[in-house]
Amino acid sequence: MKPVVLAIVTARGGSKAIPRKNVKLLAGKPLIAWTIEGALECSGLSRTVVSTDDSEIAQICRKCGAEVPFMRPARLAQDNSPHMDVIVHAVEWLMTHESWYPDYVMLLQPTSPLCTAQDIDAAIALAIQRNADGIVSVSEAATHPYLVKGIKEDGSMFDVVEKAKGYLPRQSFPPAYVVNGAIYLARREVILKEKTWYTKRTYTYIMPPERSLDIDTPWDFYLADLILRDREHNEISRKNENSPLISCFRTFACPVGRNYRTGVQCFTYFTGACSK
Repeated sequence: MKPVVLAIVTARGGSKAIPRKNVKLLAGKPLIAWTIEGALECSGLSRTVVSTDDSEIAQICRKCGAEVPFMRPARLAQDNSPHMDVIVHAVEWLMTHESWYPDYVMLLQPTSPLCTAQDIDAAIALAIQRNADGIVSVSEAATHPYLVKGIKEDGSMFDVVEKAKGYLPRQSFPPAYVVNGAIYLARREVILKEKTWYTKRTYTYIMPPERSLDIDTPWDFYLADLILRDREHNEISRKNENSPLISCFRTFACPVGRNYRTGVQCFTYFTGACSK
C-alpha cells in the first residue's frame, strides 16, 4: 500500500545572511516558490505544509498552492531553534488538530531550489524499496576530505583526515559524500520518539552536484539564479524547436559600424523571418 508522506517546508522570516531570503526573487519567483512547486509536482507526496512565523511568507506559500494551517511559535523561529523541534511541532499539530497521521515525514528546505520533483519521488521510492527508517540526500564532496587542511597557530598545516603517507593520485581517493540539505525523510515514529533523521536503517539518495546547491550566501543565491534562468531558457528553447511559427524566426546580427576608439566592429541584433 502506498505510504502517506507529509512534506514540511520550513521558512522563518528572520534570515540573517540574506535578509528576507525566502521571499527574495530567484529567477523571477520567490525563493520558496521553487521548492513548493517541485513538491506539488510529486506523485509520492500526500500533503505539502509550510511551517513559518512570517505572514508574508505564509501568504506567498498559499498562493503557490501549499498549505499553511498554523503559524510557527516565536520560540521555534529563533537563530538557535533546533530544526527538529520545528518538524516535531508541525507533525504533532496535524495529529492533534486534524487527527492526521502520516507514515513518513519529509523536510524540504527552500535553500535547495534545484532539487526536482523527480528527486523527491525517487527518494520516497527508495524508502519503500528498502523498507527504510529514512532517506537523506547526499552529493559527491566538492573537496575531498584528504585535501582538507587545518592551520596551526604558527601558520603551518596539518591533515584534518589521516591518510596513507606519500603521494596519492586523486583516482585512488575513496568516494566521499556530503549531506546536501535537499531531502530528509523519516518515519513518523522515528521523528517523534528519537527526534533524528538518522538510524541504522537510514539510507542515502545520491544527487548530482548540479542539483545540490545549498543557498547559504549571496554568492550561492547568484549562482542558483543563473542556473535556474539557464534551465528555463533551455526548456523554452526545446519547446519552441518544433513550433512551425517560432522555427521560421531567427536572430540576425547587422553591422552598424566600428567603435571609434577601439576599431572593433559593432553589431545590432534583431529577430525576423527567414526562409526555410
